[in-house]
Amino acid sequence: MSLKYAVLAALLEGEASGYELSKVFDVSLANFWASTPQQLYRELERLAQDGLIEARVVRQERRPDKRMFTLTEAGREDLCTFAATPPRRPTAIRDELLIKIQAMDGADPEATRALVEEREAWARGKLARYRRVRERLLAGRSEEEYLREADRVGPYLTLMGGIGFEEENLRWCERVRTVLKQRAPLG
Repeated sequence: MSLKYAVLAALLEGEASGYELSKVFDVSLANFWASTPQQLYRELERLAQDGLIEARVVRQERRPDKRMFTLTEAGREDLCTFAATPPRRPTAIRDELLIKIQAMDGADPEATRALVEEREAWARGKLARYRRVRERLLAGRSEEEYLREADRVGPYLTLMGGIGFEEENLRWCERVRTVLKQRAPLG
């Protein structure tokens, strides 16, 4: 998959500036599709050239003008086709920490523990952000009410995937710390 479809999907929420889209990526899409602001702006230019999005300039006083992007009908059609197509291959995990854990035997156990604790802190932070987004989406409704009544449920369902991912990260970190503690030499 390319960044193209992540951007088109983000624009289903409505018109947004490049800055606003980069914040969407930071908060809701980063759990499954990361992008730098530079990549995002390049992709917005390509999508506009391809006629999949439209851009309009909003004049601002005391600040640079900003461009606002919206999906075109061609963009919606392309996104619908993409959404109905099976993924080309299953998810592959590429995680540097897992390579470090694979190679940890004989390494400094304190350094390994510190790496796991850092991952744990990141996971807790992301989980807290995702839960705040969840509460904002629900806006006092139960999950069942939201899923029944909301105009769009895709963002909520992907958010739940991110929450599950970070909860599993925390379980794994706890298990690794337990194993490291059990293997620590008795002193």
